[in-house]
Amino acid sequence: MPRATAGLIAVAALLSACAGTPAALRPQAVQAAAPEAKGYLSGALIQALADATPPPPVVGSSTDLADKARSSQFRTLEDSDRWLLATAHAELRPPLALQHFDCALGVRLGSATAPNLNKLMQRLFDDSDAAAERVKARGFRARPVGDDAERRSCQRVTEAGRKSASYPSGSSTVATVYGEAFAALDPQRATEARRIAHEMGLSRLVCGMHYPSDVAAGEVLGKAVFEAASATPGFDADLAAARAELTAIRATGLTSPGCAAERRALATPLP
Repeated sequence: MPRATAGLIAVAALLSACAGTPAALRPQAVQAAAPEAKGYLSGALIQALADATPPPPVVGSSTDLADKARSSQFRTLEDSDRWLLATAHAELRPPLALQHFDCALGVRLGSATAPNLNKLMQRLFDDSDAAAERVKARGFRARPVGDDAERRSCQRVTEAGRKSASYPSGSSTVATVYGEAFAALDPQRATEARRIAHEMGLSRLVCGMHYPSDVAAGEVLGKAVFEAASATPGFDADLAAARAELTAIRATGLTSPGCAAERRALATPLP
């Protein structure tokens, strides 16, 4: 097995194992999950953001047909390094999902306790997830794995999951919000943070869970959610507290051992 593939498998396995391990047996950083907190945005503002999102492409339209043609091309990546990275990217909840940004930021978030960072990201997760779900409730579009019952996904998908709505990509919405937040926390690495957020959206194409226009709409919505959240009272204080934690984590000098594997996977040409 190539070294990069083995390393990426280890990263994916770590995320999967932590997600399924009883809390009492998890590392301290994983146990330090974000406290339950509502998002920054009011229900009315979330609804306004959802209402501003265009409806999904009409079935049989040129956009819909182009989406389906390109989605089919992503089958060529099944079981590749990029497929394995997409498997890891399927984890979107803090604190585990924040480790997807380790290599972009040059840190090792899984090695430290960061309650303020986790709280910030949990609140942003709540806002972005709520906004995406309201758009999905307004107009249904089937997922690639729903349109094709034989389509493989890089994650475990229930029958209900196959039948759930694809537009917009909630995963892409959440990833984009994370990317914007990390860009604000570490402006010197803003480009790298936003690139990983985009790659997390592309991972949903690799997985067969979304079509390209689903991901594109999710990115637009995610940026709008972050812009709105960053203008709310208390956000700047939360950002400052999270930035202090990120600075302390960087000072430890620890970095992720999976970065070489990630670079290899991200170098895989997409169809």
